[in-house]
Amino acid sequence: MSPSSSLYSGRLLFSRPASKGLVRRLLARDGSRWVRPSCSLSMNGCAAGASDFGAVTMCETRALPAASAPQEAVGQLRAAVAALNADPPASSSGIIRIEVPIRQRGDAIEWLQAQRQSSLPRCFFSARAPLPDTPALAVGSSSNGNGSHKEQWEQPVSVAGVGSAVFFRGTDPFSLHDWRAIKRFLSRDCPMIRAYGAIRFDASSDASVEWEDYGAFYFVVPQVEFSELEEGSVLATTIAWDDSLSWTYQSAVDELQSTLHEISPCSVKVNRSTLQTAIVNLNHVPTKASWDLAVTQALRMIKGSQTELVKVVLARCSRYITDTCIDPLELLACLKVEGQNAYQFCIQPSDAPAFVGNSPEQLFHRKYLNISSEALAGTRARGKTRADDFQIGQELLLSIKEDTEFTIVRDSIKKKLEMICDEVVVNPSKALRKLPRVQHLSAQLAARLRNEDDEFDILNALHPSPAVCGLPTEEARQFIRDYEIFDRGMYAGPVGWFGGAESEFAVGIRSALLGKGYSTLVYAGAGIVEGTNPSFEWDELDLKASQFAKLLQYQEHHICYQEAGNMGTLI
Repeated sequence: MSPSSSLYSGRLLFSRPASKGLVRRLLARDGSRWVRPSCSLSMNGCAAGASDFGAVTMCETRALPAASAPQEAVGQLRAAVAALNADPPASSSGIIRIEVPIRQRGDAIEWLQAQRQSSLPRCFFSARAPLPDTPALAVGSSSNGNGSHKEQWEQPVSVAGVGSAVFFRGTDPFSLHDWRAIKRFLSRDCPMIRAYGAIRFDASSDASVEWEDYGAFYFVVPQVEFSELEEGSVLATTIAWDDSLSWTYQSAVDELQSTLHEISPCSVKVNRSTLQTAIVNLNHVPTKASWDLAVTQALRMIKGSQTELVKVVLARCSRYITDTCIDPLELLACLKVEGQNAYQFCIQPSDAPAFVGNSPEQLFHRKYLNISSEALAGTRARGKTRADDFQIGQELLLSIKEDTEFTIVRDSIKKKLEMICDEVVVNPSKALRKLPRVQHLSAQLAARLRNEDDEFDILNALHPSPAVCGLPTEEARQFIRDYEIFDRGMYAGPVGWFGGAESEFAVGIRSALLGKGYSTLVYAGAGIVEGTNPSFEWDELDLKASQFAKLLQYQEHHICYQEAGNMGTLI
């Protein structure tokens, strides 16, 4: 099958939201149709009434003797699961993690790539390195809230997982009940049992076909995990069951044994420099002309007196068709090379498109009662020389327009933290964050929760931030609903993990959705405030998407760039 390059007609930008369906079908229409599979997962922990059941009655982590290599670790896990089958616990619900330390350090992406023949769900999350300018309050984040600073576990560099011990998916917006349903399976005593996933940017909007498998939110506790440490690795397996959710211990053991049978103990080398592909077709939704109209309308509302809107973030979905199929893990590996100061992630339900990203922005990190967050806004390219880079950075720091956008984001996050937390600290209040291709204005915030159960309130308050939505939130979100006619899905939503003692979420920006064919959807956004120039913001979208575009365009190739003459046509 060859990549499609036909021209599709579109809808007008200013049509009502009901017109989104056609645009979504157009985005899906090529050699790699987004087809909703009939995926069979284990147990949906967010089934009706699950949050009322209370914590599972059994939660354990069992450590086996260290192995010298992954092959030995796989054998130990298979034997341990066979022993579980022979001696079932009496508990009607529970979760057990069995882990094997490995003396040699392995690569989590390469381990995950070795499992590529499987149709099992998979996930990957790599936390960024700690920032040097973290506020003093967050430095003591190892405190458990009771004055103890003893660290009981080593933080992984990266975690890769396959299979589903328990998953959490719903079609309604992520709620306190859903959060409680997830926390049932998590414990401070088992800190490495974590649920990885993402939440839609706007769960009240209809999901397009390419995002259907994610629901309004999707999280998974993997059946098998590979944790890459600074010195060494850990291979672990997790089994979860709950009779009240019609998933018995025996069903869980049988499913886990089936998954372990598919696990490859080897790693597969991944090309980290190039994807060996070329772009043959490119569509932007919206087109440049439609973008200018939307930005002009936003500025009219911001300057007017009929609404309180002061900022709105508009996004673009760029559909790339390449001459070869893109492997999500190869793309992730290439992104990771230049992502020392960013979060890398890959979330992929069974037989679904993969959501891959390289986000520089933290939504929040919780460790016991300690919270850290950040404000990130304003964008410039990096300079070609040190002197050029310094000058561009100074222009960013002194820009009135960029300072307005950044101050809105920083002050909004601070205000929201103050509503839920004590001891809110902002330091530095404004600094440059330099990434390989771009630089931003940033501020670090730290605070202290009054109660660990307030974690949901933190998530609910901080998402969506003015950095990806606007201010006031509801006015900005409504403008996006009215004027964006593609589905953001998980783009710009929270992506990360929940744990018993700790949780961490990035903002799902600098991201893409990859199907199993030739099509890749790349997302980027730009903040619109008074003083915005539509053309400058369009260039900013190109800059933010460049890390994907440059990887996809391995060699010179004629790109069929489609932009119809009708200025209201999308694709």
